[in-house]
Amino acid sequence: MTEKKFKRTTVTSALPYANGGVHIGHLAGVYVPADIYVRYLRLKKEDVMFIGGSDEHGVPVTQRARQEGITPQDVVDRYHTMIKKSFEEFGISFDIYSRTTSKTHHKFAAEWFRKLYDDGKLVEQTTKQFFDEKTGKFLTDRDVVGECPYCHKQAYGNQCEEGCGRALEPTELINPRSKETGETPVLKETKNWYLPLNEYQEWLKQWILEGHKEWRPNVYGQCKSWLEMDLKPRAMTRDLDWGIPVPIEGAEGKVLYVWFDAPIGYVSNTVELCEKEPERWGSWQQWWQDEDTRLVHFIGKDNIVFHCIIFPVMMRAHGKYIMPDNVPSNEFLNLENDKISTSRNWAVWLHEYLEDMPGKQDVLRYVLTANAPETKDNNFTWKDFQDRNNNELVAIYGNFVNRALQLTKKYWNGVVPACGELAESDLVALNEFKDVKQKVEALLDQFKFRDAQFEAMNLARIGNRYITECEPWKVWKTDPKRCETILNICLQLTANLAIAFEPFLPFSSKKLRDMLNLESFDWNELGSTDLLKAGHQLGEPALLFEKIEDDVIQKQLDKLEATKKANEAAAHQAAPVKDTCSFEDFEKLDIRVGLIKDCQRVPKSKKLLQFTIDDGSGTDRTILSGIAAFYEDPSVLVGKRILFVANFAPRKMMGIESQGMILSAVDFDESLSVVTTTKDVKPGSQVG
Repeated sequence: MTEKKFKRTTVTSALPYANGGVHIGHLAGVYVPADIYVRYLRLKKEDVMFIGGSDEHGVPVTQRARQEGITPQDVVDRYHTMIKKSFEEFGISFDIYSRTTSKTHHKFAAEWFRKLYDDGKLVEQTTKQFFDEKTGKFLTDRDVVGECPYCHKQAYGNQCEEGCGRALEPTELINPRSKETGETPVLKETKNWYLPLNEYQEWLKQWILEGHKEWRPNVYGQCKSWLEMDLKPRAMTRDLDWGIPVPIEGAEGKVLYVWFDAPIGYVSNTVELCEKEPERWGSWQQWWQDEDTRLVHFIGKDNIVFHCIIFPVMMRAHGKYIMPDNVPSNEFLNLENDKISTSRNWAVWLHEYLEDMPGKQDVLRYVLTANAPETKDNNFTWKDFQDRNNNELVAIYGNFVNRALQLTKKYWNGVVPACGELAESDLVALNEFKDVKQKVEALLDQFKFRDAQFEAMNLARIGNRYITECEPWKVWKTDPKRCETILNICLQLTANLAIAFEPFLPFSSKKLRDMLNLESFDWNELGSTDLLKAGHQLGEPALLFEKIEDDVIQKQLDKLEATKKANEAAAHQAAPVKDTCSFEDFEKLDIRVGLIKDCQRVPKSKKLLQFTIDDGSGTDRTILSGIAAFYEDPSVLVGKRILFVANFAPRKMMGIESQGMILSAVDFDESLSVVTTTKDVKPGSQVG
C-alpha cells in the first residue's frame, strides 16, 4: 500500500476499441472497479480526475470497416456514441470521456512522437515486414494470425490473447496468414521507428520488481516474466492509412502504432478537460507531471505489458512524466462457463441488458463486483445473478431498509425518533458496527473491491439481525420509548448503508438518500450513529430492490441458447470458397505423399506432434504439426500415407526444425484429421 501522501489522483481506465459495444466482461474487468475507486475518493473529498475515452485507431476498427463496406470514421462515430451512452447509463462517472480521433489528441500524440524523435530516443530500422501481395498492403500485427510459438494456440501478430498472453512479433507466428485474405504473406523491407525497450530494462526491474511488490500478483508476475527475458526494441510506427500520420520526413504512408497512440489519449483527454474547465481542474501538467500526483491505471490482464512496460518507457523517454503508482488489473470474466466472445456474440451487451432489465444497473454492478475476477478468471451465470439479487439485495439490504423506514412511518409518521438509554442488545449491534469504516476503507485502498462490498453488506446483516432480535413491532405495544431507541439505531444503520454502498451502487444510494430526505454524505461520516437527528422528517419509503422472477431469467438463458444454436449451425456450414487462385500460384506448392514412420508428442508441448516421414528421398524428413489434441494416441498414424507441403521454408519450433507442413482437413466442428491416400502411393509422389 502506498505510504506517500499525494495531493491528487489521476485515474485512467483502458480505452475500449470503438469497433463494437461494451459487454459485462469489460464492465467487470475494468470500468466498475475504476468507478468504485473514484467514487470512494470523491466521497473522501480527495482531488481526483477520472479519464476515459475510445481507442479509435486500432486495426479492429479498419477490419470492421472492411466487413461493413464503410469508412473507419463511420465505424468509430457509431460505436463511440454507443459506448459513451452505455457507460453513462451504468453510472461510470468519467470526468471526461473523449476519443483518439479528436484534434487535441492528434496534435498531442504527434508532438510526443516528435519530441522522442528529436531527442534521439527512437531507433530507425529497416526490417522485413509481412506484406499481402493480394491486397498490395503491409500487414499490421493484428492483421496477421497464426500459431503461438509458445503455447501453440491461435494468436495475433502482436499478442497471444487466446493462450499464454505473451506479446509477440508477427514473424514469430507459426504458419502466419493474412486475416483479411487468408493468404500466406511474404516478407518485404520497410522502414520504421522503434522504442528501444532494452535500454530501459534495468530501470524497469528496479522500478517494478523492487519498488512495487505490493502490486497484484498477476500484474507483478507478468512484469517479472517479461523482465527476466531480454526486452527488444518495439516499432512505434506502422505502414497504414488509418491513424495519426508520423510527423517526420520520409515517413509518408505511415502512422503511429496504436499502442503508442492510445495511452497518450489519457493525457490528451486531460488536456482537453483542463482547457474546457481551467478553473476547476487547473493545468493538465499537474495531473501528469507533478510528483504530488498519484497515477492509477485500471486495465484488463491483456493490457498489462502495455501499461507497465511500454507506456512507462514512453513517459520515461519523454522525461517529464510521473510513473503509475498502481495498475490494478483484473483477470477475465466468463459467461455461463464459456469464454466471452464478441465474434460468437457470446456476451451480455450493456445496451441490451438495460432494454431487458430497465432500472437494474446496480443489480449488475453488485453481481459483477461480488464475482469480480480480481485474482483469477471468474464466471457469470444468470442463476447466480438471480440468487444474489433475491437473496442478498432484496432479502438482506432491501429488507432491512424497508422494515426500518416502514415502521418509522407507521409509528412516527416518518419522523426520526429520539434515541434513549441503550440496552445490552443495542451495544452489541453498535459494537459490531463500529469498525465498518476502517474495514471497508482498508480494502478499497488495497483495490479489494469484492471484499469491500461484502463488508458493506455486513452492515445490512447486522441491521437485520438487530431488528429481528429486538422486535420493535412488539415492543411498541408495551414500551414506546424503547421502540424509539430501536428504530433510531435502525435508521442510523440505514443512513450508513447509503454511504457504504455509494461507491458500489450509486443509483440505489441516491434512491435511499431521497427516502431519508438527505442530499449528500461525507465518507468520514461512515460509522457515525448521529447521521439522522431526532425530529428529522424522512421521505416516502419504497422498495429499494425487487425480486427477479424465474421467467425473466429464462428469457436470458433462452437468448444465449439461441446464440449457441446459431453458432453451432454456422459451424456446420462449409466455409465460403476462397477467391480464385491462378494455376501458376497453385503450381508453386510442392505437395507430396509421405509415409509416416514415427509419430510422437513433443515434450512440454500440449499441441505439437513430431512426425518422422519417408518422403522418398532416402533421408527421413521431420515435420511438426499442431494437431496433438485430435490424436490421443499418435502411434495410430504410423504407417499411414499422408500429404504434406514439401517446399515451405524450414522453421524451428520448441528447438526442433520442422521441414514442411502436414495437410489436414478441418471438419465443421473444427476438429482436424490428416489427409491420407486411398491407395499405397509411393512416398515422394507429387500431387498435381
